[in-house]
Amino acid sequence: MIHGLRQIVRTPRGRVLLTTQFFIAFGVVSAAVQFVGQVFGARFGNPGAVTAISLAACLAWGLLRAYPHSRVSRDFTHPDMTITIKIGDLLEEEADLVVGFSDTFDTDITDNGVINRGSLQGQLLSRLYEGDLRRLDGELDRALAVTVPTSVESAESKPQGKLRRYPVGTVAMIGSPRRRVYCVAYSRMGNDLVARSSMDDLWLSLGHLWTAVGQNSQLRRVAAPIMGAELARVHALDKENLLKVIILSFISHSRLRPVCRELTVTIRPEDSEKVDMLEMKAFLAAL
Repeated sequence: MIHGLRQIVRTPRGRVLLTTQFFIAFGVVSAAVQFVGQVFGARFGNPGAVTAISLAACLAWGLLRAYPHSRVSRDFTHPDMTITIKIGDLLEEEADLVVGFSDTFDTDITDNGVINRGSLQGQLLSRLYEGDLRRLDGELDRALAVTVPTSVESAESKPQGKLRRYPVGTVAMIGSPRRRVYCVAYSRMGNDLVARSSMDDLWLSLGHLWTAVGQNSQLRRVAAPIMGAELARVHALDKENLLKVIILSFISHSRLRPVCRELTVTIRPEDSEKVDMLEMKAFLAAL
């Protein structure tokens, strides 16, 4: 609740919404008070108290109307689809999932040496695959069998992790028909084990992702994270603008051919203060 109030007060859109709703309520309350006084001849023994109560009610109404929600959605008709932005856990979503990878599709979380255990890739292995690295790597290898690597590193140049590099934008579909996982390579894993990406890499990868989803999802619901915000190091944009890029890419591809009926983009609870949900609601409304 405190975070929501802070977002109202600190953001321009929040302040505008609060002020607008306050004055709308103030006009309604003022008209009601005048109507009661003139029609019923009511007299208020303590006008100051009536004024204070009216102002407090107007402020409460303004805060209620401007308060940001943890979930915003918009339904589209051309094509028929829904976009939802919500604060939550991606891996808890009842949907096909999108998980970002590097071009080497590294998965090993041992001692956080190659992949950080707390990253989404690490959580995918720990929670959805119950720590079974062999099973996850086996599914990735089968999915990547039809893709020719761009290069193969030597064990000397990359002592840890996988050695085959795939084109940025490669999508490996794993999981089961009940719940698919689209693993999209949108960053390059350096031999120093630091993943790096750029806006060009992200935009290219999103295009390949939506194509793969459209070909395989049967228009089912898909859930994605805000990609590029953490370990992939897309420094050009903050989380809020990365979220907008993901949605714009999805819409532009959906208007060429259907991708899925519903896209949900999740925001980690610890990142909720970094995304203005009032701004995102207005952004969706403007599309």
